[in-house]
Amino acid sequence: MQPLRRNLGAYCGERIHVEAVQAALISVAEKKGWEIDWLECDDSDRFPVITRVSEKASQRLYVSAGIHGDEPAGPMTILRLLRDDCWPRDASLWLCPLLNYSGFQRNSREDKQGIDLNRDYRHRISPRVRAHIRWLESTPRFEVGLHLHEDWESTGFYLYELNPRDRPTFGERVIQGLSRICPIDTAEQIDGRPAKNGILRPQIDPASQQEWPEAFFMVQEKTDLSYTLESPSDYPLELRVNAMSLAVRTLLEAYAA
Repeated sequence: MQPLRRNLGAYCGERIHVEAVQAALISVAEKKGWEIDWLECDDSDRFPVITRVSEKASQRLYVSAGIHGDEPAGPMTILRLLRDDCWPRDASLWLCPLLNYSGFQRNSREDKQGIDLNRDYRHRISPRVRAHIRWLESTPRFEVGLHLHEDWESTGFYLYELNPRDRPTFGERVIQGLSRICPIDTAEQIDGRPAKNGILRPQIDPASQQEWPEAFFMVQEKTDLSYTLESPSDYPLELRVNAMSLAVRTLLEAYAA
């Protein structure tokens, strides 16, 4: 498998029609019996959250995607998993499939205000981030949080794990499974941080950081285990969605067991 070498200083690969993707997410979720809620933002904008909650389920799992508008594999992965109904049956699930609608319209990491939403979870400048946090504050704590991302510069798939309580990890299981279908980034440093076999486990105190990605907020307030999954966006979109789908299924099934 060779990269397409289309990305030149930014993501230049396949794009999605965000209006059609959002409509498909809602349509499929409704047909499969999920609950749909629309979160209203301060600027009259809104975005969907999709939930399947059971009082009998002992595990609560969270998945988000589409916070950067130049990373289409995340929303497409959630759409595929909804269509295939590939979710643990004995768990409650909370999905935020498309957090940055205007970013996808512009093929931009930032939203229409020029804000990188995934750096705004401490200062909360964006109406979307404020709405998202208000909703998260109304939910219970989660067993695990998954955040679906892409990296246009990466040579392969990798993941970040935030695990401040040193809970059992399935990062190696994810990478082992993915290595059969997708290149893995085996660099010893990724994004300037130590990495080993496609896994980064940074020891970071979010309270010491000025900018918070969603994952920082989550490990401070909603869970004690977070995975940020990064697919290599210089490969075909179908390959990235296949890889991301396998990673999500592997982690959700492991933590729902």
